[in-house]
Amino acid sequence: MQEDFFDVWHGEVGLQSYIRPLMQNDKPAGPDSKTGDPRRVPLSSRALAVLDALPRRMDGEVWGVRADSITQAFARACHRAGIEDLRFHDLRHEATSRFFEKGLNPMQVAAITGHKTLQMLKRYTHLRAEDLAKMLG
Repeated sequence: MQEDFFDVWHGEVGLQSYIRPLMQNDKPAGPDSKTGDPRRVPLSSRALAVLDALPRRMDGEVWGVRADSITQAFARACHRAGIEDLRFHDLRHEATSRFFEKGLNPMQVAAITGHKTLQMLKRYTHLRAEDLAKMLG
């Protein structure tokens, strides 16, 4: 079975088909992440298909933008759409909760989100009572 991962370091993302080191300035990147550990995040087949369809730069990267550029573009898009009080980081909370609703267990969700403790994972999880009631039957 093929494994597809994003390797993530310090806010920079590089598409990996199979597994190869993320390069930064012609050297293997990391470990200069927030925690000091390189991250390997599994991709869904849909996410991989979207990323595979994107054009590559001459250096092979999918895109060459800084994390703060994405955050600023998201804020501008929210402003134009009239959406208030939504930050790009809020999407991480939303995704964490949806992973649990899909039936993933805490270890699986933590492997995707990068949370190292159950306490931090719980902080990012916001389950809806209505959805939990449906699961109970």
